[in-house]
Amino acid sequence: MDIGFISEFTENDRVFRFTDGETLRNPIAVGGADPLRQSFCHYVAAGLMPGLLQDAREDPVARGLSATDALPVGAHLSVPLRYADGTAYGTLCCFSFTPDRTLTGRDLNVLRLCADVVSAVLQKERSASLDLEARRARIADILASRAIDVVYQPVYRTSDGRLMAFEALSRFRAAPERAPDLWFAEAAEVGLLEELEFLAAALALRGLERIDPSIKLTLNLSPSSVLSPAFARMFEGAPLRRVVVELTEHAEVPCYAALRAALAPLRARGLRLAIDDVGAGHATFRHVLDLAPELIKLDRSLIAGIDGDSARRALADALTIYGRRIGSEVVAEGVETWGEYAVLKEIGVTRVQGYLLGRPQPLDAACGLPLTLVGLGGGG
Repeated sequence: MDIGFISEFTENDRVFRFTDGETLRNPIAVGGADPLRQSFCHYVAAGLMPGLLQDAREDPVARGLSATDALPVGAHLSVPLRYADGTAYGTLCCFSFTPDRTLTGRDLNVLRLCADVVSAVLQKERSASLDLEARRARIADILASRAIDVVYQPVYRTSDGRLMAFEALSRFRAAPERAPDLWFAEAAEVGLLEELEFLAAALALRGLERIDPSIKLTLNLSPSSVLSPAFARMFEGAPLRRVVVELTEHAEVPCYAALRAALAPLRARGLRLAIDDVGAGHATFRHVLDLAPELIKLDRSLIAGIDGDSARRALADALTIYGRRIGSEVVAEGVETWGEYAVLKEIGVTRVQGYLLGRPQPLDAACGLPLTLVGLGGGG
């Protein structure tokens, strides 16, 4: 056959999605379209024309179509393409410019086998597209209904047990029930991460009015959100000296210079920067080196069992010394035992947070916490 192509049926047109044949003689252009009801494809798919024509001019329907003489179409083979539920996608067709009396049902069966392969690929793409639409709709529903509850986890100073900050964390009122990081990961996959992070941050900022003025609030944002034009707008009117942006790794940093430029005006007005998950991977070390944060947050994987693990202790000690030399506070996340706390205080970690000291809690409960945790400054 001279020309082969795959077409997709839209409401009124047949759109060409793939074509193959001798370039100089191929009248089919990918992306081109023509009226569906004037095509061989429509009549074959509707069962009004046979899938195999040795000579198109011998079929009464084909003979009446303008394409038969205009292309021209001599011999023609066509097989409908359908999704698994039977919905029509279009057709897989091939034709020659002249009749061909050698074509048989065997040739049509070969094309049917090819169509089965094409249909399987189309079904996979369709399933992925439907899944993406469903996940995007799920995140869009959260944004529309503002279905996020903010909880606040306390951060204490090791030297005297003083309550220094709350980290604002999100809890989602939506199905399926799952960890917040999975919601943010899904938002990133469907292109709505910035919107979801800004909603969570805006809801958290409301709590500043009720939190003691001496206490700071830490907000989690990804590099892509910091680079967004909406980043600066979100903080208009906010008391920046009470705000810490904790940089997460939901997105890769394409350009540290651009990130520094986005942060600079707000940092000049008092905003502080924290780098999360330090010690968990090389990317966070790059953040520390290139962004000069005021706070370095040691990852929970480094803290867990540190009182019984010399390797963890050595790395935490080295990071704490480094932080001290560059003028950064060092915060240990995920502290769950007094043994862990004692080691962290001994090596010079300046701030701690974790279930041992306080779980994430609603704003009312957070506002009721004492400003100093008795016994913490003395080592518990």
